[in-house]
Amino acid sequence: MDQFEIKGGARLAGTLQVDGSKNAALPLMAASLLADETLTLRDIPDLSDIRNMERLLSELGVSSTGAPGERMQLRVEDPTLCHARYDVVSTMRASICVLGPMLARRGTARISMPGGCAFGHRPIDLHLRGLEKLGARIRLENGDIIAEADRLKGATVFLGGPFGSTVTGTANIMSAAVLAEGTTVIESAACEPEIVDLANMLNKMGAQIHGAGSPRLVIDGVESLCGTDHPVMPDRIVAGTWAIAAAATNGEIVLERFPWDSLLAALDVMDQIGVRVERLDGDSCSSEATVRVTSDRRLLPTVLTTQPHPGFPTDLQAQFMTLLCLADGNSVITEKIYPERFMHVAELTRMGAQFTRQGPTVVVQGVPHLIGAPVMASDLRASACLVIAGLAAEGETIVKRVYHLDRGYVRMERQLAALGAVIRRTDDVTGEVLWEPPVLEGQGSSMPSIEIIPQSKSAESFVQGDG
Repeated sequence: MDQFEIKGGARLAGTLQVDGSKNAALPLMAASLLADETLTLRDIPDLSDIRNMERLLSELGVSSTGAPGERMQLRVEDPTLCHARYDVVSTMRASICVLGPMLARRGTARISMPGGCAFGHRPIDLHLRGLEKLGARIRLENGDIIAEADRLKGATVFLGGPFGSTVTGTANIMSAAVLAEGTTVIESAACEPEIVDLANMLNKMGAQIHGAGSPRLVIDGVESLCGTDHPVMPDRIVAGTWAIAAAATNGEIVLERFPWDSLLAALDVMDQIGVRVERLDGDSCSSEATVRVTSDRRLLPTVLTTQPHPGFPTDLQAQFMTLLCLADGNSVITEKIYPERFMHVAELTRMGAQFTRQGPTVVVQGVPHLIGAPVMASDLRASACLVIAGLAAEGETIVKRVYHLDRGYVRMERQLAALGAVIRRTDDVTGEVLWEPPVLEGQGSSMPSIEIIPQSKSAESFVQGDG
């Protein structure tokens, strides 16, 4: 497996453009199953999850042209293929997004139970109950969900769960309801920006969805949907991750296509702890912005709780935990979306972080600095938090199993290197260098050889190659 080798202490500086949102792109791609014409998507991020969804759609009769990172065109060629096999579905949880569109357009769908990151139980019962409300007949057979319906009928569907509304469930039921007969009302719908992006695209295709971004969606079913050309929204979690990386390294980063309106809760926490995010575009009404991120050398502790949007996003919890490890004092983080989403705590402890956990709450005791160490990534966002910790730590950090990162960040090591990080990708068995920054003329090796550095040695001299 691939791993990252990181020499900590480099101050990140430069400009990045925020990539398109993975969590928005996947249900947008799945919606191609609903269209009678070609669906064109722009700003699709070049990620392993995107390629897996492209492969899944291919097995469901959808052809694709173009490439992730550019413009992708999707068109249904064979509407008789209705089996989403385990081999593909097991690679990502978002595969379940094809269930609603396939059932609504083709009258039948067979999909394996989904996979994804391993940080607690995330049932899909709300998806299935919602489709049953719309008239679907659902059964489980050999690990596959089989759903059938002559034509779905509009109904009132409640999607509230014990930890809040379901985002993928809302996407599934909304995508199914657009072709249902009559009117569907979704109560306790997810309010996430990715749902708004999906609703906006479906409306451009001819759907009639009202109330996107609120807990109550009203959907008047239509007979068919056409194609459209749609840009994917920028990724708010990627944007937040870059901002946190800048703060953790006392850096200065300019971020273009920063989804300002989608990150108001995270921006509030940044302001509390001493991270400055300044708009540079002069348009305070735009939902996207160009921003400069800087931070105080001394970060303040805070209290934060993850909540459904517009609350603080669970997908930034791990990254903020790394940042709060460097704050002066004790911070408190409570996870209300996925209470078991703390697998990164043990790995951060290996780097000198100090925590006290009680159920869904972790007290983060700020330390003067983190120390580089070998760590193991457990899921996508935990991987990002360990990379940030490695960037800020003294010495070298090796982050194993970075294939998780490839699911949600476009060539993260290259983007970080462009900002000044000392990072490379290697094979964890052979040690072969798979990617490292090019060596500029007049410089030596782009990354010093691995060695054990005494804790008293400054991270700055280590990055410069001293010793």
